[in-house]
Amino acid sequence: MMSKQLLRSLRSATSVGANIREALNAQSKKDFIHKLSISQKEADESLYWLELLVASGYLTHDIYSKYVKDGTEVLKLLKSIILSSKLNSKIKPY
Repeated sequence: MMSKQLLRSLRSATSVGANIREALNAQSKKDFIHKLSISQKEADESLYWLELLVASGYLTHDIYSKYVKDGTEVLKLLKSIILSSKLNSKIKPY
C-alpha cells in the first residue's frame, strides 16, 4: 500500500515538469496557460501525497518539510505565471 502511495506521488511530481516542458512548446497563449494549469494541479496533488506519506509514517517530518517547502514554492510560481499570463492575454496591443 505504501509503495503505491509513493509511486503515485512520484508520478504526479514528474508530471509537473513534463507539463511545464509542454507549455514551453505551446501553440498559443491559451495552450500555454492550459499546460501550466495542469502542472499546477499536479503540483498540488504531489503535496497531497506527501501529506499522506508523512501522516502514515512513511516519510520523516524533516524530509517532508523540505519537499513541502520546495513543492509549495513551485506551486506559488506556477500560480503567479498563470495569473500573469491570463492578465497579459487580455491586454490588446495598439
